[in-house]
Amino acid sequence: MKWTKKKVTNLFFIIGVVAVVVMLFTFDVSFVELWQHICRAGLWLIPIIGIWIIIYGFNALSWLSIIRSTTGDRKCVSFLRIYKLTISGYALNYATPVGGLGGEPYRIMELSKNIGNQQATSSVMLYVMMHFLAHFLFWFTSIFIYIGLALNGHVPFTIAIDILLGLTAAVCLLAIYLFSRGYRNGMAYKLIRFLCKLPGLKRWGMRFLKRNGNALHNIDNQIAALHKHNKKSFYYSLFMEFISRVVQSLEIMFMLLLFNLDNGGGTAGLLLTFLESVLILAITTLCANIIGFLPMQLGVQEGGFVLSIALLGLKDFFGMFVCIICRVREILWILIGLILMKIDPKKSSHEIEAATNIVQPE
Repeated sequence: MKWTKKKVTNLFFIIGVVAVVVMLFTFDVSFVELWQHICRAGLWLIPIIGIWIIIYGFNALSWLSIIRSTTGDRKCVSFLRIYKLTISGYALNYATPVGGLGGEPYRIMELSKNIGNQQATSSVMLYVMMHFLAHFLFWFTSIFIYIGLALNGHVPFTIAIDILLGLTAAVCLLAIYLFSRGYRNGMAYKLIRFLCKLPGLKRWGMRFLKRNGNALHNIDNQIAALHKHNKKSFYYSLFMEFISRVVQSLEIMFMLLLFNLDNGGGTAGLLLTFLESVLILAITTLCANIIGFLPMQLGVQEGGFVLSIALLGLKDFFGMFVCIICRVREILWILIGLILMKIDPKKSSHEIEAATNIVQPE
């Protein structure tokens, strides 16, 4: 059977639907308790779920900046199409094991309709690198937020925590250094060369390099060109990704305010509540990314919430509430992403012309 792009898209869609069904029937709480938590959230569910419209908007702007820089054409693809692919891509990443094995191939396949395979691959690789680089910058920034709150007595400061903060800082700095080298020199070709050294992958890797070596070098050149010749676009994209993490902290803050955990209210209280939300998100996402091969990071994300909430001295029932509401939000956005996969508006004449003018890899 010949696998067309439409058939592959349908396969991704089916996998996503099956994953959502499995998640719904493997909730750690009964549907009665789940409904009670949803009712407790009430109208706060609107900003909790709605804030992701803005978050995905920042993600889409980051990716779009990369696409326009690598293609040199500001009209090759519309913002709405990238916004759609952003939401659907993240939905597949949340729903499928080994985050990225669903969303990224889907994005490359769909974007190649507009700008060709090579540039679609390089733009997606660049965006994934930017996404993870922003994560490491966010975690590194959160270390100083924790230290600042610890000096003011809001969070504990022990030898064990000092060691963990030091290790986290070292890992973040190492990652930032490696990413900077990847941006300067490219990493697609080197990544395949590295896979050739792994047991069982050498024969496949050598065949892949023989067939696609020139294309990989072209992709690396496009990756290096963004950092070297388009620094404005590079830092704009990085800022959009970083600010999306900051905005995501508002989701946690809304839940804290729902329980009147506002540190006395006022400007100072709300600022402290927001900083606590940043820490909760940083610890949770750090734990979730340590083990990224589970669908929706089942169990790992909850562990991150428990750890962060314990450090901040919050009640256990609040941690359970946050976990459940975040799961509900994730499932809703996965469903939205899957629905968007089946919506394929006609491309503009400019997009069709841009796609046909791209030279395909040999």
